[in-house]
Amino acid sequence: MGIYRFEDRTPVIGEGSYVFDTAAVVGDVTLGKDVYVGPGAVIRGDYGKITIGDRSSIEENVVIHARPGEKTVIGNDVTIGHGCVIHNTTIDDLAVIGMGSVVTDYSHVKRWGVVAEGAVVKTRGVVEEEMIVAGIPARPIKKIDDGFKELWLKFKSNYPDLAHRYPEGIERLD
Repeated sequence: MGIYRFEDRTPVIGEGSYVFDTAAVVGDVTLGKDVYVGPGAVIRGDYGKITIGDRSSIEENVVIHARPGEKTVIGNDVTIGHGCVIHNTTIDDLAVIGMGSVVTDYSHVKRWGVVAEGAVVKTRGVVEEEMIVAGIPARPIKKIDDGFKELWLKFKSNYPDLAHRYPEGIERLD
């Protein structure tokens, strides 16, 4: 796994979490339990602090960072889709950040907030609870319903499951 101390900052990896060997977790980073960090992801707490809650998934090629002396906080059961950039922000429990999205400085994605694929949540932007936002800049398009929640709760179990299966199931072939 690509887990690195930087100066006096050492990552803390929760029980049952999996960091792919081509991912980088650097410095002041705390991963909760059963977190999945996919190939190519970079979670860099070299001069800021990053906290990721239990059962969250950080998919392939995601970049997570924070400003000097500041923090990025990601809650429990959060899905961060392939290729996202998350910078100096707060993302509450059960949020879904769609593939290729950018969520940036001092913004806040509230509980069950959804950022559609390719959207940009600008500095100090707010995604309200249970709201889907889309576009550049991201704007509200509709509220989620119980069917959406039910479907996503099923999807969200896939990555913690992978975090448990990868240590024994993956085999490098080169």
